[in-house]
Amino acid sequence: MQIRVAIATDGDFVSPHFGRCQSYTLVDIEDGKIIKKEVIDNPGLEGHQPGEIPQFLHQKGANYIIAGGMGPRAVDFFSGFGIQTVVGVTGDIKHTIEKFITGELQGGRNMHELEHDHGHNHIH
Repeated sequence: MQIRVAIATDGDFVSPHFGRCQSYTLVDIEDGKIIKKEVIDNPGLEGHQPGEIPQFLHQKGANYIIAGGMGPRAVDFFSGFGIQTVVGVTGDIKHTIEKFITGELQGGRNMHELEHDHGHNHIH
């Protein structure tokens, strides 16, 4: 079975926030092997409506989204499209993909919650 993983990406690293990342790295995995990898620009980088990016990634065939963080509403949007979220992830894309394939990728503290714990405010 083939799955497609979308990783919120800033350069070669997992972005701390899925909606403000530079791009998404889409990785197609089948039988534990990478069969295709592409980087696409974030269409919402200059601003986006709630649900717009989850819908975009759903249309791209994503089964998973990996990011440093996202708000609870975004998690709900992804869930509504059947896309599983893994947040609290940091590090470079290569190792993130390897850990995902081997089942060792662990989500951590949602970076979005950390931002709000430190007085960052914006409306979702």
